[in-house]
Amino acid sequence: MGAAKMTPELLILIADRFRALSEPARLQILNALRAGEKTVTQLVEETGLGQANVSKHLQVLHGLGFISRRKQGLYVYCTLSDKDVFRLCDIMCSRMETELASRKKTLAVG
Repeated sequence: MGAAKMTPELLILIADRFRALSEPARLQILNALRAGEKTVTQLVEETGLGQANVSKHLQVLHGLGFISRRKQGLYVYCTLSDKDVFRLCDIMCSRMETELASRKKTLAVG
């Protein structure tokens, strides 16, 4: 985005997406989908979350465009719509590693 003007409407849309990503269960689901398409049942098994809980979070993630769904027979298959969400996660993980290293250094000196 860089120098593009961020309108109040755009800021609301961005905040909605960050709000969705602030829920650990949703990050857990997205991380499970990083390896590829999974059924809702597989997501329940992999995350340890309940069926209703997974379904609720999938609805939010789908509504905001993070995942795509398709139904085949009795199963609903979910996949990432765009893996760019992990660029955000990678940036945050890198930032956290830097902060942790700085804190360790500070504690070792003290």
